[in-house]
Amino acid sequence: MTTEGGGPGSKAATHDHRARLRRAAERGRHAGYAAVVVSPSPDLFYLTGYDAPVLERLTALVLRDGKDPVLIVPELEAPRAAASGADSLTELVPWRDGDDPIETLRSILSEGRIAVTERMWASQLLSLQRALSSSTFEPASSVLADLRARKDPAEVQLLRKAARGADQSFSLITAEGFRGRMEGQVARSLAEHLQECGHDSVAFTSVGSGPNGASPHHLPEDRTIRAGDAVVMDFGGRVGGYCSDITRTVSVGEPRGEVAEVHAIVHEAQEAAFGAAGPGVPGEEVDRAARRVIEGAGYGHAFIHRTGHGIGLEEHEEPYLVEGNHRPLEPGNCFSIEPGIYLAGRFGVRIEDIVTLTEDGAVRLNHAPRERMVVG
Repeated sequence: MTTEGGGPGSKAATHDHRARLRRAAERGRHAGYAAVVVSPSPDLFYLTGYDAPVLERLTALVLRDGKDPVLIVPELEAPRAAASGADSLTELVPWRDGDDPIETLRSILSEGRIAVTERMWASQLLSLQRALSSSTFEPASSVLADLRARKDPAEVQLLRKAARGADQSFSLITAEGFRGRMEGQVARSLAEHLQECGHDSVAFTSVGSGPNGASPHHLPEDRTIRAGDAVVMDFGGRVGGYCSDITRTVSVGEPRGEVAEVHAIVHEAQEAAFGAAGPGVPGEEVDRAARRVIEGAGYGHAFIHRTGHGIGLEEHEEPYLVEGNHRPLEPGNCFSIEPGIYLAGRFGVRIEDIVTLTEDGAVRLNHAPRERMVVG
């Protein structure tokens, strides 16, 4: 067993990286690949616990079923790779500036079908293609995405801890009041609260008030929040490398127009999607459950994104709750459920929770109030 953190200052958690490496190599063989090549990315972190810097210098993990993993690293990064514990999991092969690391990688690989992570630099992949001209190269997501999508108990516990910190941050921010503050001020307070509530780092704090709430990924600005505004807050960070992601919409004083009606519709859609989620249910069916409610209320045109995305070491990963995803959900999957309605120039409403699947069904990791809240 080795430990995995989330970069400097992270809180370590125990993960079985040897088992992950073994399963990835086995999946590669079953898929017909001669090797799986993993560049610096969440995939490399997941497999080894090494949070490698993304550099122009080649770093590559090579997995072949029945053979020991090999990790090629720049010599100046070798101490950091060893400190992560990767040297106990892999054969560490340093290379020095002036050497040809592609030749080192080529010497380890056999011609054939090779799976490569999508995060590999194009220049490195093109060089590898020239060196192994008889090989074909395909995305490694076919091997690694499913492996990462099914979380083990230690991963779910970190996601649960991150979600709890996000819930606590929401409680703190709503107690402060919004009227007369600028969006950017609220966003900065949210970032402070996330770290106060146990997050190692803050990833994003989106705060959209009034008409800005109709932009799902609005960047906070110097708009002053006013009485009657709906305020959409989408925020998250990381605990032990694993992400939180929550959205809540509050009303500053009594809302104007149809805000209360739209909030009730989004709340109902989120409940419908949560009720539809379960083992064996295709991801698109969860999306359809939310969409039916919103379309039935006449706002289908204003629901402009998928219902949810997987979450783990990345904010967005498999599985996706979107039309066309026929793949059944499985126990251990963790994902967001976040329907929304966005009325351009007026306001938006979104409610988002992180959910995990068990053999018995869906379980929410977020418990902050989903009903419309009136704040000062």
